[in-house]
Amino acid sequence: MVWLGVDLGNARVGLALSDPGLTLAHPAGNVQVNGDSFFALDAVIGVIEDENVDHVVVGLPLQMDGTEGRSAKKARRWADNLKKRMSALLDDGQFALTAIPAVTLVDERLTTVSAHRQLHDAQLGGRQHRAVVDQQAAVVILQTALDSRENR
Repeated sequence: MVWLGVDLGNARVGLALSDPGLTLAHPAGNVQVNGDSFFALDAVIGVIEDENVDHVVVGLPLQMDGTEGRSAKKARRWADNLKKRMSALLDDGQFALTAIPAVTLVDERLTTVSAHRQLHDAQLGGRQHRAVVDQQAAVVILQTALDSRENR
């Protein structure tokens, strides 16, 4: 089993993968989207197929009071479009997997702050954060999902 974590951003979509034992999340790169995270759908589907992903965890950027704003609604639409695109590919015989992975949304409040802190703790300079913060945020999102799975 492998899970994929996704952090939707305006410039980049960060990706993280779990180990097969669903214990640890690790960075898996970024997809450049230049203002529209929906451009990343095909690239993410490619990772899902290449890595034989069983479950996709998409960050849900809730507001600090727990309500959903525009960004959270966009994340829900993105996750729905991911499922629809994979389903259409499967129906057309063009999806490399035999089943559509589960797609869930996970509260991602403060994940970017946490990612910046982790990068700072790793002695990575502030200017270097921009290139990797989205994939590190995806690691935090995925690790949160993996840890909550273990605590059930």
